[in-house]
Amino acid sequence: VQVVESGGGLVQAGDSLRLSCGASGSTSSIDHMGWYRQAPGKERELVAVITSDGDTNYADSVKGRFTISRDNAKNTMYLQMNSLKAEDTAVYYCVVANSEYDYWGRGTQVTVSS
Repeated sequence: VQVVESGGGLVQAGDSLRLSCGASGSTSSIDHMGWYRQAPGKERELVAVITSDGDTNYADSVKGRFTISRDNAKNTMYLQMNSLKAEDTAVYYCVVANSEYDYWGRGTQVTVSS
């Protein structure tokens, strides 16, 4: 399974941004999909996750501002980020998982200027 993120960029505080994650290859086995992020000098942290049934879970820091979704027909996942804050600045990584492995993308940079 290959995973590629897109949609990062430089925005101002309060702006919105939508990240996309496309999966290719043996996608029929994909179950959970999720977004992680890593800010400079910090550990990678979970942002949001979505199951194949559409159940979602969010980090407390993004609840009410970020929305994760997926289009199973397109093997694509999205992260709609609203009301962005400077502390959301990080490299955002997509991960897709089947019963055996987690597959990671290379990440996309999101920078929020205050």
